[in-house]
Order: sequence, then C-alpha cells, then structure tokens
Amino acid sequence: MVVRGPEGGVRKARAAQTEAALKEAAVRVFARAGYLNAKIADITAEAGRSAGSFYSHFADKEELLEALLQDILDAGDRDVLEDPAHDPDFTSRAAVRWHVASSWSFTTAHGPVMTALRQAAMVDPRFARRLWDLMDPVAADLAGHLDHVTAAGHTLPGPPQEVARAMMTLVSEYASLWTDQPPESRLAPDAAIDLLTDLIHTGLTGPRP
Repeated sequence: MVVRGPEGGVRKARAAQTEAALKEAAVRVFARAGYLNAKIADITAEAGRSAGSFYSHFADKEELLEALLQDILDAGDRDVLEDPAHDPDFTSRAAVRWHVASSWSFTTAHGPVMTALRQAAMVDPRFARRLWDLMDPVAADLAGHLDHVTAAGHTLPGPPQEVARAMMTLVSEYASLWTDQPPESRLAPDAAIDLLTDLIHTGLTGPRP
C-alpha cells in the first residue's frame, strides 16, 4: 500500500520521477545516436514524456548534460569517502593506482555521458569552459594530494592544479580510446591501469629503483 503525502509532496515526487526518466532516456539516446545528433524530442519520446516536461526541468540539452555530469561526480565523491583503501599520498604507487583505477572505472562506466561531454566541448567553447569549471573541484582535491609529493622532496612538473588536470585528462582520454577499440586489440584493463599508474607515478616521483 502506498501512503500519499500532501498534494505538494506528490507533485514533487512526480517531478523527480520525470527528471530521472529524462536523464535516463538522454543517456540511452546519446549512446545510440551521439550527443550532437540527439534532439530534445528524441529524449522526451524515449522517456515517454511531453516536450513541455523537458523545459520544466532543463533549459536546453547542455543543461541536462551538466546535470548528468554532476550526478555522476556526486556519486563518485560518495564512493571515495566510503572506500577505506583511499590514500592521498601520491608518493605511494598503490595510492596512485587506486586513483587511476577509480577514474578508469568512472570513465568506462559512464561512457555515453563522457563521450557526450567531449562532443559538446568540441563544438561549443562556452560549454568547454563550463566543463572545466565543473571538473575543477575534482582537480583541486587531487592537487591537494600532491602536497605529499612536494613534502617528500620531489619537484612537480608544473603548478599542482595543472598537474592534476593533466592527470585527469590522461586517464579519461586513454580510457575513452581504450573503450572505442575492438576488444581483441585492447590491453587487459589491469594492464592499462598499470600503464597509466607508472606514467603518472614516475612523472611525480622519478623512476622506480
């Protein structure tokens, strides 16, 4: 038996359901048609909602894409906080590998959204700047991890925020390229993660003995 709250609560719940349905439909449409070819009418039809319902939640397709990114960033933050294996000390190869593996999983698990973000940024400089803004809190957190590297006497190859951005881009772009390759020509996932880990860890702390 479903117990209904006040009418306002019911409307709020329905609005949340519609927003979730539109987001889920957008991911499917992006995966099938690509972000640039996707139309708002395609998304509302996929969601089984009216065109008007879309504009009750999002100003345009770009705003919906931003909302999708924020959702998965928030979920990623929760996963980090809940994982006892998280270690911010990047002088440790194991700590670097944990972060690379987390970023790898994030990128490959949300392939349609990550591809859509790249496509949107390529054709819209405003959106490209907005994407940097959305990702900067992640980069800032990662840059804080680099304090351990400098405290151990190593010299970073650039400003911490830029080093963090470069690390994030390296992992996400390689993971995206890996995803697009035929399965038979890919490295095994663990091998790909180890390759990225060694590139980053060596770049931060020097060659391993």
